Amino acid sequence: MVDAEQLKGLSAEQLHEVTLRLIDGFAEQQRLLEAKDRSIEALTREVTFKSTKVDQLTHELAQYKRLRFGKSSEKLDAAQASLLEETLDADLAAIEEELKQLRPPPKTEDKQQPRRAPLPADLPRVDVHHEPESTTCTCGCALKRIGEDVAEKLDYVPGVFTVERHVRGKWVCAKCQTLIQAPVPTQVIDKGIPTAGLLAQVMVAKYADHLPLYRQETIFGRAGLAIPRSTLGAWVGACGVRLQPLVDALKEAILDHHVLHADETPVAMLKPGTGKTHRAYLWAYTLGAFEGMKAVVYDFADSRAGQHAQDFLGEWRGALVCDDYSGYKALLAKGVVEAGCLAHARRKFVELHTANKSHIAEAGIQYFARLYEIEREVKDLDADERHRIRQARGRPIAEALHAWMIAQRLKVPEGSGAAKALNYSLKRWAALTRYLDDGSLPADDNWVENQIRPIAVGRGNWLFAGSLRAGQRAAAIVSLIQSAKLNGHDPYAYLKDVFLRLPTQPYSRIGELLPHRWKQS
Repeated sequence: MVDAEQLKGLSAEQLHEVTLRLIDGFAEQQRLLEAKDRSIEALTREVTFKSTKVDQLTHELAQYKRLRFGKSSEKLDAAQASLLEETLDADLAAIEEELKQLRPPPKTEDKQQPRRAPLPADLPRVDVHHEPESTTCTCGCALKRIGEDVAEKLDYVPGVFTVERHVRGKWVCAKCQTLIQAPVPTQVIDKGIPTAGLLAQVMVAKYADHLPLYRQETIFGRAGLAIPRSTLGAWVGACGVRLQPLVDALKEAILDHHVLHADETPVAMLKPGTGKTHRAYLWAYTLGAFEGMKAVVYDFADSRAGQHAQDFLGEWRGALVCDDYSGYKALLAKGVVEAGCLAHARRKFVELHTANKSHIAEAGIQYFARLYEIEREVKDLDADERHRIRQARGRPIAEALHAWMIAQRLKVPEGSGAAKALNYSLKRWAALTRYLDDGSLPADDNWVENQIRPIAVGRGNWLFAGSLRAGQRAAAIVSLIQSAKLNGHDPYAYLKDVFLRLPTQPYSRIGELLPHRWKQS
């Protein structure tokens, strides 16, 4: 502050300068106060959000524990009961992992935690040594090794268990008594016994090979250690939480592109309170078939409501290749461009021909065959050349097909099978032929239907999704596995490397672990 005595004798210019400095000082203080208020407000919002989330997860955890450990009158067969139990075990572990990330770490370790049973002594051991980079003390003296800490991790290759003995030597300086030891290697499951390889094996077996955990327990038993399915379920739940940021990044990556495919398939979801299932849906979103990047993201929802597609796509506004399901129509009003599926239109005529050998169906199929012959020729060309050939050769065929359909529709009776087949194409003609005007658009939705097939195969093994959370976790993990396969990667090698690197990977570089960018370390 400036007192009155200091101002005496100052010229007008000096007084003006002092006044400006005071104004600047007051303005700076005001800015600091406002910044502090904003910081406090942001911190308050964060604390409120975390508190609300913790309360929500704690309530959900209590519900799951009642389902898992309480008495139940549900009449489920042995396979259904086993699948439900492993789902609940995974969900419990996932909720506890989310709570652990939200809550601050404890200041002191709980010494009363139960000790884990030692791994079987007959399993072969492999030593992995972790020693300091330098054995010279900061004071210049040579360090002396005085002992070691050993942590055992369970590893697995098909049919064979091994134990990794992580040996961390203790080095001490005889002069200054400084103790140096290599840090504990980071793990996806903190203080857990599974290696990245074993976790990758469990995840790939469950989500790529469709082996429920109770079957994996039996397989592991033949290899010498029957890991309880409750333990396997806890690993699956924890891994699902840790992999979610990677799935979120993959979703952001596909939404950066202009052309997407979309499709959905029903999945039974169990209602634990009744022991019955109801129809849920797995939605699949992939990049356009002609895009250089290969990826698919699945989204599990408890219904087929179109709102789920709107929620997933958010502000995305591009060309969506899809079938005629009404759930996608609301997107069109928001600026999404509809690209129809030529295969669905052709399928109507194939079904008609199969049913009654219709001559109309046969003629229609021949028109579609000519259009697809062009598509086989242009599939490996660039977008401009593909557009040129489609316009020169595909457009005349499409126009002839349209004129033929209109003429035939006037001849067939209302409500007949032929009328329904013709109506499907005529009502959607603009969307069905949009690919002719854009070389980046595929002619049909077959690309995403191919990504749905692994789910259809898996349904015969896992019967149902045990909960909404379990379905969402499965959708996330299968997104990574299927995207890895699309890019030519072995899912086991990919997940193993991701589990090794994920604990120390900065979030700003999480994109390096996405399947289309991944390079094995």
